[in-house]
Amino acid sequence: MIRIANVKAPLDLAPDGLVALAAHRLNLPVQSVLSARVAKKSVDARDKRDVHFVLTLDVALRADEQRVLRRLPSGVQASLLAPAKAVPSRRLASAPQPRPVVVGAGPAGLFAALALARAGACPLLLERGEDVQTRTQRVQAFFAGGAFSPQSNVQFGEGGAGTFSDGKLTTGIKDPRCRTVLDVFVSHGAPEEILYQQKPHIGTDRLAAVVRGIREEIVRLGGEVRFRARLCALHVRGGRVAAVAYETPEGMREEAARAVVLAIGHSARDTFEMLLDLGVPLQPKPFSLGARIEHPQRVIDRAQYGAFAGHPALGAADYKLAVHLPSGRDVYTFCMCPGGEVVAATSEAGGVVTNGMSAFARDGENANSALLVGISPADFPGDHPLAGMQLQREWERRAFRAGGGDYRAPAQRVEDFLLGRESAALGAVRPTYRPGVTPGDLRACLPGFVTEAMREAIPLLDRRLHGFAMPDAVLIGPETRSSSPVRILRGEDGQSVGLPGREPAGESAGYAGGITSAAVDGLRAAERVLHALAPETF
Repeated sequence: MIRIANVKAPLDLAPDGLVALAAHRLNLPVQSVLSARVAKKSVDARDKRDVHFVLTLDVALRADEQRVLRRLPSGVQASLLAPAKAVPSRRLASAPQPRPVVVGAGPAGLFAALALARAGACPLLLERGEDVQTRTQRVQAFFAGGAFSPQSNVQFGEGGAGTFSDGKLTTGIKDPRCRTVLDVFVSHGAPEEILYQQKPHIGTDRLAAVVRGIREEIVRLGGEVRFRARLCALHVRGGRVAAVAYETPEGMREEAARAVVLAIGHSARDTFEMLLDLGVPLQPKPFSLGARIEHPQRVIDRAQYGAFAGHPALGAADYKLAVHLPSGRDVYTFCMCPGGEVVAATSEAGGVVTNGMSAFARDGENANSALLVGISPADFPGDHPLAGMQLQREWERRAFRAGGGDYRAPAQRVEDFLLGRESAALGAVRPTYRPGVTPGDLRACLPGFVTEAMREAIPLLDRRLHGFAMPDAVLIGPETRSSSPVRILRGEDGQSVGLPGREPAGESAGYAGGITSAAVDGLRAAERVLHALAPETF
């Protein structure tokens, strides 16, 4: 099989047109091509007069492939595709006693538990929140104005915070496990296109079923999943982890454990406090603060695709913007949700936090993105390991009060924000945030240095994406949970410094960001556990 890179394709190319496209690129008769499939796909919109796809194709030929490669036209990027090597399945001779414990059912925890289950380790997976179906019902009820649950919300519950996002799988890490993560998602119901899209996403509406499918495989392979099980303590004997204690609706329970994967997520503040009390080395780390910005999706489509906006093959346009200010601050967009909605993402009563999510179709009226300002421990109120966490909490509580004390979020028109005046009312852009917004001034829910950096950056970002500074665009804040404000220090062996047997993983450890990198970190943690259990096998 031959792989051809940088193949230009029109937007209206039919699936059965791939063979003809490959034949033309290789300068061969169509009948010489047995099959052609897309290996990678991206949109090239640099020239708004010629928006098109750029494909990488895997092509099977009737002809001698080596000979075809030697005779390729100049400029064609093609090479022989080596057949995939089968990875041997490795399993433990018997399930270990005590069994490994995984804490947290977000991407890191789910993938760690899945890898352990597939290897025959029969892990116990503890999740403080509820199963994804019950959790979804509870979250939707909260969005509609119902009661807030501190244990099962947008941050906590099966699937983690990523379940109520866009299901984005883009990542900057280069690790072969990334493909494993994508394969697992597809085998549990994710659309196959995530295997080749440049910016793959599953969508909140589909991700829930995928997450449930992964959990069901863990259980089918001998693992156990316990919901509404909140980690309260790690018991240490002989200088290493010996057991975990956790709270359930029926009371406290304890489970023997010599290997614990801690995939608690970036918002498990009570667990960070418990670890600190235990003497686990924690370190404050940089993170970001800001707000969600909402525009009509048609404005973004027009800015990105010009006259091609609205073409059915393109779908909703996205963007990724950044600027480095003279002050030294970095301001950037993050987790952009085309055709999505802004969601209430607090994990604590009396706080307001925003995030964004999209369904797979991305067919909502508005686009939204986080507009964030990078901050460092030098901006924190002191040098305590949890100072960044306390900073988040302070501004979330201020936002709660500014919004009216009922989980409505403070909101401000971009024009008013740039002029430094309070918004008495909003304009043409209808905010999607539920339970609702309160027009006002974002200075009530963000530090001054953050709002000043955002005010300076918006006109600069508008030069790169026309319409970004649209007067009626809406800022909804605050966005405080883009990444963990804490790093759980781990050694070269991946274990927590000074506490053998504990594997910090995912965003909670401060070493990953996003679904894919967190899942990869969970796989790595599982591999370390398995190696410790059976070094001759793993």
